Amino acid sequence: MRVLFAASEAAPFAKTGGLGDVAGSLPAALAARGHDVRLVLPRYRAVDPQGRGLTRATSFTVPVASWQERCDVLSGRTADNVTTYFIEKDVYFDRPELYGTSQGDYPDNAERFLFFSRAVLELCRATGFRPDIIHCNDWQTGLTPLYLRKLYAADRTLQGTATIFTVHNLGYQGLFPPEVMRLTGLGWDVFTQDGIEFWGKVNYLKAGLSAADIITTVSPTYSREIRTHVDGHGLEGMLAKRAADLRGILNGIDLREWDPRKDRALPTTYSISRLAGKKECRKELRRQLGLPSSLAPLAGMVSRIVEQKGVAILAEALPEILSRGVQVAVLGTGDLRYQRLLEEFAARHPDRMRFIPRFDDGLARLLYAASDLFLMPSRYEPCGLGQMIALRYGAVPVVRRTGGLNDTVVDHDLETGDGTGFMFDEYTAEALAACVLRAADAYQDRRAWTRLMQAGMRQDFSWDRSAKEYEKVYREAVRNKRGAGYRI
Repeated sequence: MRVLFAASEAAPFAKTGGLGDVAGSLPAALAARGHDVRLVLPRYRAVDPQGRGLTRATSFTVPVASWQERCDVLSGRTADNVTTYFIEKDVYFDRPELYGTSQGDYPDNAERFLFFSRAVLELCRATGFRPDIIHCNDWQTGLTPLYLRKLYAADRTLQGTATIFTVHNLGYQGLFPPEVMRLTGLGWDVFTQDGIEFWGKVNYLKAGLSAADIITTVSPTYSREIRTHVDGHGLEGMLAKRAADLRGILNGIDLREWDPRKDRALPTTYSISRLAGKKECRKELRRQLGLPSSLAPLAGMVSRIVEQKGVAILAEALPEILSRGVQVAVLGTGDLRYQRLLEEFAARHPDRMRFIPRFDDGLARLLYAASDLFLMPSRYEPCGLGQMIALRYGAVPVVRRTGGLNDTVVDHDLETGDGTGFMFDEYTAEALAACVLRAADAYQDRRAWTRLMQAGMRQDFSWDRSAKEYEKVYREAVRNKRGAGYRI
């Protein structure tokens, strides 16, 4: 199949979160399965054309409101041999950050990403690439399926092209004032409850939900949760109407990138059959953080320090957890209010807790390797990658039963020994503390704990598994678009 993967970020070029990981890995996994996959991104300031070996491929104009904006296209290939296009328009993308600064979002994000959404389609016309599928991701490309349906349906290059729209986090929707309609070039007929109108505003994510042939989310459980009032963020009605076209496909991780047998950031590597190195990693982390040796488990957390990630209930649960001897190490940045809380706990319990308020890839890897437990008490978690990495590194997850956490962790059964982690349901400090202490009790049986670690390390979270699922969805979308008898 010919696939154009459109995203506002992708590793290693530009990344702020999970979308960047997906867009950096899924196209490569699909290409490895024999598909002609091409990736299109904005050319941000962080993308150095010379350093990346990019060449100028073409140029074209993109309609914006009543005028035309000319842009250049740079192209190159990733290390995994995926052709990558970069839409170069300095007035929109030559900026220090992708979406905004610490002061807030860029005020022209509506114009920046409607331009990019339409440039995705103009790119196909300019290069002659005729994709079977355009795979769009999150609100920044939400207008692309709607543009295709409304303005490009008769275009010879794009006739028969189907669209997939993936929701990575429904909480970020791209909401803008109604005056933005003038810039989109779309008619007011789409500014309706069944279209892109949302409480009097223009909703870019809703555009993708309304117009894409198939909608996917990043885990099966999350695809169900977003149809509820609790997690639907006001879009549960539309998602319920489109339930027949909604699929949940679990993300993966790059098994070459995350491998305790080869990770150079670790003082000692280890494997599922040779776990001694994990003990050495634990000693090294304690040495670096100044934590004393202990027979109690070490619980690690690598996360953005925000409410969504469960930091609020963790702060409430810490007195109970620390009083039982469990050591806790947290790495990450985010909400200053929660950072101060964690700093205060660490100051009061220097023998049991450390908080490192920064992002440090090497330390994060060591923390995954050193931890006995890995904390992800998220309020909601569309997919989550941390628990998959933790399992691969033999750190047993303690997670709330939500989203992708529910799809990747199996609760430990004390009687049978089955499971890969520990789960709790209620979003409360009491439920979290009880779960951590249940895990700490299980930790005392070292043979059973080793079996639990090894069960987690055997799990398959490869992108090849995910790519197979996307193949099925792509074929379904194309058949629906071109007729039930069409074979691809």
